[in-house]
Amino acid sequence: MTDLKNGHPIQRDPPLVLYIDGASKGNPGMAGAGVLMTNGAGRKLVEVSRYLGHKTNNEAEYWALLLGLREARRLGGKSLHIFTDSELIERQVKGLYRVKSLNLKGLHEMVTQNLKEFSSFDIRSIPREQNQEADRLANQAIQ
Repeated sequence: MTDLKNGHPIQRDPPLVLYIDGASKGNPGMAGAGVLMTNGAGRKLVEVSRYLGHKTNNEAEYWALLLGLREARRLGGKSLHIFTDSELIERQVKGLYRVKSLNLKGLHEMVTQNLKEFSSFDIRSIPREQNQEADRLANQAIQ
């Protein structure tokens, strides 16, 4: 893309890439969140493995997303590609599914507010096999 005023290419920051996962032993039970953040070229920038206490798997998924958004802001990210193996989280964030669970409504609202701080984002569900690193980090937190 070219700047029409001076003919120079417009520099855009490449999007940060977040892989997120939540895990819960017992559902609800001991829960953990895992986040892997890379740059557009796939270089690892941040890994997060956080124990969350007693939560459901879906709560842990939302907490993983919130932790990833916090790290992306800390690094000055403007645009995000978010990958999760939770179709529920993807569709609730996109507004395709209603958030029925009282436990998730507050988390969903926090995610929605946090996403407004970025110029753009997309979220996609991917097969578990493509989210192994975030899964490892989430499970590591509850070992």
